[in-house]
Amino acid sequence: MSKNEYGYFPIAEWRKAYNRTLRHENAAELLFFGDPQGEKGLRYEIAKYARSVRGVSCSPEQVVIASDPYPLLDIICRLLRPYGNVIAVEDPGYPQYPEVFRRNGYQVIPVPLKEDGIDLDLLRGSHAGLAVVSPSHQFPAGMVMPFSKRLALLQWIQESGGFLIEDDYDGEFRYYGRPIPCMQGLIPDSRVIYLGGFSQVLSPALGIQYMILPSVLLEDYHHLKHQLFLECTASRLHQHTLERFMREGYVDRHLRKMRAILRKKHDQLMASAGRHFGKRAFVSGTGAGFHLMLSLRHPLSEAELELRAEKQGIRIHSAAYTRFHSQDSSKGSGIREFIVGFGGIQEKDIDDGIRLLASCWLEEVE
Repeated sequence: MSKNEYGYFPIAEWRKAYNRTLRHENAAELLFFGDPQGEKGLRYEIAKYARSVRGVSCSPEQVVIASDPYPLLDIICRLLRPYGNVIAVEDPGYPQYPEVFRRNGYQVIPVPLKEDGIDLDLLRGSHAGLAVVSPSHQFPAGMVMPFSKRLALLQWIQESGGFLIEDDYDGEFRYYGRPIPCMQGLIPDSRVIYLGGFSQVLSPALGIQYMILPSVLLEDYHHLKHQLFLECTASRLHQHTLERFMREGYVDRHLRKMRAILRKKHDQLMASAGRHFGKRAFVSGTGAGFHLMLSLRHPLSEAELELRAEKQGIRIHSAAYTRFHSQDSSKGSGIREFIVGFGGIQEKDIDDGIRLLASCWLEEVE
């Protein structure tokens, strides 16, 4: 088995924590329904973790746990209806957000990106009172939103009376420079719904994601929870095991280890792209996360280049599915954009993979 980012998961320690959870004298209770908001002990650990690692300002009462982002987004859609039905999303961006809000009756406004993140002038002129942003490492472009722009976004949303949804899916993984705290904690009582989770930090198989609600939405959330008879979709057994895992320091140790491993992969990918593509391609979105953006001018379409890479045994995705209309970037500029992930490949294989990719793509380029 190749050692991708999840191959380093401390499985022996998790097994011990899981077994201790099952041996607890009240373990049988864990087979029944738990707190709809998520287990209290885990919410306490998550609040402590989010404060120390990402600079979140919150209490355990603001934390809501689920098995994946969709149940959280569904709750958000219901909570935000009184505040308007027009929401802005980054374009390009993570496609689940516009799809979920559109299916819940919202008008979705795509807002293009600038070099430092979402275009704030266009956002202000969009008539949206709600917006989804990923300031720590935008997906897929990878830029990090500067501090001044984050404050400007917060000021806009405070003045408009709406809400921001901050997607911090890989905010823990910054490889160079000082850590940038999340936007939610920059000002007291910000109108920001913070989304985080443990799919990238630990494993998606654990099925534990969370959101941190602003205090102003808590009363509405509790009404909604009782009216809809909501139950937490995350496994109680996994929640109690993760609580123990966090309390005993395993998550912090694993996070430090993975930062070091992924930084080496990141640097190797950068060096290999420069060596084999040279000036014929441009790499962006560097310094954080689990992927880079590779852009090049090419006569073939992105779909054709994807197919050519697949025939060489290389799995790579164009950025088309992240664009609001999923158009091929060949229309217009002729620049092809690809998301190059490095978490799922061994460091020793990166250079050979990029060399093979360059050889099968660049034969068409002068």
